[in-house]
Amino acid sequence: MEKKQGVYICTGCSIGDSLDAEKLVKVANDEFKVPVCKTHSFLCGEEGVKIIKDDIQNDGINCITIAACSPRVNADIFSFGSSVIMERANLREHVVWVQEPKHEDTQMLGEDYLRMGIIRAKKSEYPDPETKTENKSLMVVGGGITGLTSAIEAAEAGYQVTLLEKSDQLGGFAARLHKQLPTAYPFRNLEKPNISDKIKKVNDNPNIKVMLNSEVENVNGMPGEFDVTIKSNGSSQDMKVGSFVVATGWKPYDANKLDHLGYGKYTNVITNVELEEMASKNAGKLTRPSDNKQVKSIAFIQCAGSRDENHLPYCSSVCCMTSLKQASYLREMDRDAKAYIIYKDMITPAQYENLYKEIQNDEGVFLTKGEPGTISEESNKDIVLEVKDSLLGGDIKIKVDMLVLATGMVPQSPDALHLKYRQGENIPVLNWGFTDSHYICFPYESQRTGIYTAGVTRLPMTMTQSSQDATGAALKAIQTLEMKGRGETVHPRAGDSSLPIFNFNVCTSCKRCTEECPFSALEEDVKGTPKPNPNRCRACGICFGACPVRAINFKNYSMDMIGSMIKGIHVPDEDEEKPRILALFCENDAYPALDIAGINRLKISPYVRVIPVRCLGSVNTIWINDALNSGIDGILLGGCRFGENYQCHFIKGSELSSKRMQNVQETLNSLALERERVQQIEVTLNDYDKVQQIINNFAEEVEALGPNPFKGF
Repeated sequence: MEKKQGVYICTGCSIGDSLDAEKLVKVANDEFKVPVCKTHSFLCGEEGVKIIKDDIQNDGINCITIAACSPRVNADIFSFGSSVIMERANLREHVVWVQEPKHEDTQMLGEDYLRMGIIRAKKSEYPDPETKTENKSLMVVGGGITGLTSAIEAAEAGYQVTLLEKSDQLGGFAARLHKQLPTAYPFRNLEKPNISDKIKKVNDNPNIKVMLNSEVENVNGMPGEFDVTIKSNGSSQDMKVGSFVVATGWKPYDANKLDHLGYGKYTNVITNVELEEMASKNAGKLTRPSDNKQVKSIAFIQCAGSRDENHLPYCSSVCCMTSLKQASYLREMDRDAKAYIIYKDMITPAQYENLYKEIQNDEGVFLTKGEPGTISEESNKDIVLEVKDSLLGGDIKIKVDMLVLATGMVPQSPDALHLKYRQGENIPVLNWGFTDSHYICFPYESQRTGIYTAGVTRLPMTMTQSSQDATGAALKAIQTLEMKGRGETVHPRAGDSSLPIFNFNVCTSCKRCTEECPFSALEEDVKGTPKPNPNRCRACGICFGACPVRAINFKNYSMDMIGSMIKGIHVPDEDEEKPRILALFCENDAYPALDIAGINRLKISPYVRVIPVRCLGSVNTIWINDALNSGIDGILLGGCRFGENYQCHFIKGSELSSKRMQNVQETLNSLALERERVQQIEVTLNDYDKVQQIINNFAEEVEALGPNPFKGF
């Protein structure tokens, strides 16, 4: 595409009061010879936008730089269609709102941001969607309440769904309940299980194909084009699938590991799951295992193996409510029966507090905080439980017909897809088996594009929460189908149609890109050469940052683009005593945090020039070399937190950048440059009040080091 560039400078929002707009126009006209450069006092208003649109229509302007507010705002207003390249220069949040008005340094800062914005547009090409898919089908793995709900929601939205269940019936654990927790206000009364209604809805929907006694043998390919082999009733069949919802559910924690609580030692010590099944099978009648005697008293031990570093370190969130439920229906069956609930803390989220209060008022239910002590069995098989440090102010002893251990929820292994991916066949999981991803910002995601998890596969939750979760996961799976149908990437760069372009003529098959890609978007052929699976790609650019020979680029994010922007920064001579600091900030947290600092008018060093990058993992060390060789005095890399509690939107981009920094530090040593000139910081969105001090401290440190000795060469 032959480019005709236009630059549009807004003078509103204090920009015109702080910067000399005529000098900005001079930069665009004299240094870059742009055909069109205009200013307007309200560029995002109807009249300002009309000026731009008229130039596009009448003068053929197709490459635009908007010098105004942050690129994170007014994106819908400054959108001019797929035939127009549009880039932004942030003069508001990063210049005039954080600097002294009409100051020389402020003007120099504004001019540098304009230069970088013009260069970015000039070096950008509008990406053509390289992959489009037509497959609009989903596969839901798991036929419990979560899977059933996902299937129903997707089918009712008009999509074809294959529902896979490994057993011979639908319903999962919900089909084995005697009573279920309340699902509607006032959340006080137990309900009859309604799972049969969902099963009927699934079986009656023509858009849903149910496959019982079926499991996934393997999955290959990518979103919109997954190749799936199903093992069903002893035979295998292949099918194409667009996206997945994995709802493989949960299992109770293995109570055999709780022999210190009497399980396996005493017949009348059972789990909450076993009690529920007993009540369901016997139409509500409870008899104890040892002698079929009708149960007149039950003690419940909460957190049995939960919130315990030796077993499950987490809270399963539903155990307390399950014991309240079971105590309630014990009392419904027999008004003379007694229930004792021994808890560490009573967890009843939100309106389930009403259920707790309802049962507190039942004189036949005794609740106390305490720690279980000695558990013994009498000759008649009754269980004696000692409770230490109870709320009553001392130890107590309880004799009951049966002791119930409220064991926690353990996710069923989410490796049910058997992925044929370079980075392993399983969906990545946390220490405890729940699927891992960036749940702070992107619920339902896994680290495998187009594959979403829901329900207890990703964290403990009630049936009501699981149903809500299932709806969200189905919508995300549908979003993937639609966006991949248009050739666009998904979260967090939703709607971007850029994909990495490989120059295999210079590729050395070093495998760094394939090893570092967090989403397994790059496989390898027999020679070790990268083999892209483009629909798995999220356009983070980590492969691009990893490549030592510049063999990977994007049409709208290239090595040359960022390198040219860095070289476009005006670097004063050494005797001017105005250092220049380059900040490469992640667009997901660090850059927005700096925007918020600007909104709050927090003063930032005028010597810092910020370039947003897709992910800190996309920063190639070549840019650092370019900056130092251009006379830049210091470089600050701002990315998300990494480590066990990472917040990186691309999973491990910040961590990879930190590892690459070791090579940078070695390079600095070889050039006899101070290691402190290049630093990496971790910034989250809510660190906006700290980012000012972080940047200013770094600027002071660089000033103290003195000028870059390469300045002027």
